[in-house]
Amino acid sequence: MRINGEITASQVRLVGDNIAEQGIYPVSQAMRMADELGLDLVEITAKADPPVCRIIDYQKYLYQQKKKAKEMKSNSAKIVIKEIRFGPNTDEHDFQFKLKHAMEFLQEGSKVKASVFFKGRSILYSEQGEKLLLRFALELEEYGRAEQMPKLEGKRMIMMIAPVSKKK
Repeated sequence: MRINGEITASQVRLVGDNIAEQGIYPVSQAMRMADELGLDLVEITAKADPPVCRIIDYQKYLYQQKKKAKEMKSNSAKIVIKEIRFGPNTDEHDFQFKLKHAMEFLQEGSKVKASVFFKGRSILYSEQGEKLLLRFALELEEYGRAEQMPKLEGKRMIMMIAPVSKKK
């Protein structure tokens, strides 16, 4: 944004609450009006013909913009991903134990990354690992939905499960 002396147009359209009449003014008159109020003439839209300007306290405006940006950033949702690892031959008790943890993670709003890690020749059991992950997703159906189906990446088969939004 251009302010005060940086504005190059010969005429500007003044808008805002702190001026008597909105309209088109020569830059020199608009600058004088801003000086009388002890504020800055700020070019809001340079592409318009004539450019749109506002008389405001520029430092205060910048401060408010930074404050808004910081607030927006703090209000944005932070996505947490929790990982649960299986082996291709995970037994029932371990499966149920990890399933319980996944339910807790999904209820607190975290995503769950379920993976089956294949060591050595266990890669031959990739269908078994896929069945395990699909069963895992099926068991968690009421807590989360499968965002990504099981996919083999190197020695790991990965599946993402996102929490289901709560309806009231």
